[in-house]
Amino acid sequence: MRIAGRAASRVLQRLAREVRPGVSTKELDIAAADFMSEEGCVSAFLGYRGFPAHACISLNEEVVHGIGGARRLQVGDIVKLDIGVIKGSWIGDNARTVPVGLITQESARLLEVTEASLKSAINQARSGNRLGDISAAVQGHVESQGFSVVREFVGHGVGRELHEEPQIPNFGKLGTGPKLKPGMTLAIEPMVNVGKPAVRVLEDKWTVVTKDGSLSAHFEHTVLITRGEPEILTWPDLN
Repeated sequence: MRIAGRAASRVLQRLAREVRPGVSTKELDIAAADFMSEEGCVSAFLGYRGFPAHACISLNEEVVHGIGGARRLQVGDIVKLDIGVIKGSWIGDNARTVPVGLITQESARLLEVTEASLKSAINQARSGNRLGDISAAVQGHVESQGFSVVREFVGHGVGRELHEEPQIPNFGKLGTGPKLKPGMTLAIEPMVNVGKPAVRVLEDKWTVVTKDGSLSAHFEHTVLITRGEPEILTWPDLN
């Protein structure tokens, strides 16, 4: 899992460097495939339940599961890059939201709050804590800042399969749910909307957007529960 997580992180960091005005989301998907090949891994998403792309690339009001196409990035956009890879029969899964040039103050605050909620959640990913402690950490931070968490899509366990138990909602109560134990590997991934939490799926049957058209951000790490501090398996290691 450490090896797979490192590969997923390197692909994501390299792809983030390709984000610029004028590039199409399809070009980003092609770049992701190239980077995966160079890192000696393959996409965990391509073909999963019929998903047609190597990465999930979602713009602005798109929450998750966006498919690369002709749409080109513009200054002021925010783009969610979600990378899952298979290396050595294990899966690494991570995501981040990247600004395209200068973005609005609201967009910048959305990114800051979403990433901070992920950090708060990871801090609760400790042996002896409950799953609900992770969920409550995300919800508490996000809602205290006036944003909302998506409820229809959640984090998950990850290992030899992309989606394993347990599911990890971004909302919940402290002290509830399964107890966290050393050796568990979790994909923790806050999805946060500026407006209301409701979402819908587009006609392509994949792309999830906010119902009210408001902006959405997404950050994710694969995290290992240890006997001490949580270990982020997808921590970036590129200069």
